[in-house]
Amino acid sequence: MQNVVIIGSGCAGNTAAIYTARAGLKPVVISGHEPGGQLSLTTEVENFPGFPEGIQGPELVENMKKQAQRFGADYRHASVIGAELGKRPIRLNVDGEWIETRTLIIASGASARWLNLPSEQKLIGHGVSSCATCDGFFFRDKEIMVVGGGDTAMEEANFLTRFGRRVTLVHRRSEFRASKIMLDRVKANPKVEFITPAAIQEVEDGGTGLVTGVTLKNLDSGEVFRRDVDGLFIAIGHIPNTKPFVGQIDLDPDGYIVSHGGARTSVAGVFHAGDVQDRVYRQAITASGAGCMAAIEAERFLEAEGH
Repeated sequence: MQNVVIIGSGCAGNTAAIYTARAGLKPVVISGHEPGGQLSLTTEVENFPGFPEGIQGPELVENMKKQAQRFGADYRHASVIGAELGKRPIRLNVDGEWIETRTLIIASGASARWLNLPSEQKLIGHGVSSCATCDGFFFRDKEIMVVGGGDTAMEEANFLTRFGRRVTLVHRRSEFRASKIMLDRVKANPKVEFITPAAIQEVEDGGTGLVTGVTLKNLDSGEVFRRDVDGLFIAIGHIPNTKPFVGQIDLDPDGYIVSHGGARTSVAGVFHAGDVQDRVYRQAITASGAGCMAAIEAERFLEAEGH
């Protein structure tokens, strides 16, 4: 019987592991299908406090993992494929094997939706990004392209005009899902240009290993054309990794965990941390803060139960 199991090994899961391990709870961390989370896809991180020169994303999460292991956290390279959260103890199916735990911290994150072009996947972190707040700074006076038609895409396009020489917004349809206020704001911005209805067919690097341009197809006329681009931001949404918990804890219509105050979910002894619940901030530092909150909640829960 485990005291605490943590699902996910990004900033949220690793911080929860550091805190629960230091409390002597011997946490088991199930690292999931994307070990290190979103930061493992990011090259340079310049906004995490304490690193004046910046730090590589994979290095930052690896440092957190080592810190948790130093205090006794047990990391397992596996995924949770099923769960029984309604009974005590909580039961989890980890790659076909059931384990039991007194408390659970779900820090399984949200996966960015990508275009899933091989050329795009190859250049993630090398000019292709899913986070304007994280990476916009690197494209000062450069040509930037944003893909998407919702509020997130509008927000990212607007934000990126602070850095880029020009921002081009590409969307598959000529009408947008975005709210009128967000769309009007972007249309009023002289630095934003629209290409619709169009789809990206290829992301090019010209042999440099960095994004240099894209090939697009006009979905009305069928015309294929090319644009020079230095940064490509994909803003077509995220998918929270909550599949094993559907029907067992409160989730919103998009699958994000609904918070019941602090780090609590609708089930006693089950806590949330990071992007699996946070659809607003999605930063390394807020995920770490949420991991700390979940760990403290789990400690107090176990104390109240007399463990």
